Formats: sequence, structure tokens, C-alpha cells
Amino acid sequence: MANTEAALKEAMTSIEGTVGVALVDYTSGMALGTAGGSKELDLTVAAAGNTDVVRAKVRTMELLGLNEDIEDILITLDSQYHLIRLLKGRGNNGLFLYLALDKGRANLAMARHQLKKIENELEV
Repeated sequence: MANTEAALKEAMTSIEGTVGVALVDYTSGMALGTAGGSKELDLTVAAAGNTDVVRAKVRTMELLGLNEDIEDILITLDSQYHLIRLLKGRGNNGLFLYLALDKGRANLAMARHQLKKIENELEV
């Protein structure tokens, strides 16, 4: 099992094209840990903003009566992919991993696979 710091470091080093990664509590909008980022990508701001995205999607699913789990949410920009992966199990409800990728260097399928692996090894 990996702690938060080790999991975020693994994401930065093992997922090709990673710009930044954060573990976020979507009940509060606070980043519990971050790695990477840049002056153009403030991970604290991204954590708070993407909390609204997660809350809106969860609320919409409830209104639609969809009784399913969200695996991930993908936002595609001109030059980046932003991947939000909601954590499941072991008391991780209310948490998500946020991953920003350089679109030109990333393999989205591999990034999703690696992020799932990191989630499974994460001990919060």
C-alpha cells in the first residue's frame, strides 16, 4: 500500500506526459496532496474547481436516477487532458485523484490504466 506522497510521486514518474497530480477531498474542495504543476497549472485552484465538476456530475446522476459509480471524468483541452478518478472503497468516499496530462506526450488509455493501479495501491 502506498501513502499519498508515494502515490502522487508514482503518478508523476510512471504516467507519461503528466503535468501535475492531486489527491482531493470533494466534500471540502481541499487538495490533500499535490505533485507537479506549473505557473499555468495551480493544483490548489484546480482541486477546488474540479470539486465543483464532481459535485455537479454526482448530483446529475442522482437526479437521473442512475445508480452507478463514476469511474472517471475526462476533460479534453486543446493541449491537455484532465482526468478525474473518483476513489472507491476502504473509506475513500469523497476523494478523487486529479491528473493533468500534456496531450502531445500522453497516452490516455495507459494513463487511465496506471491511475487505476495507483488508486488500488493508495492507502489514505
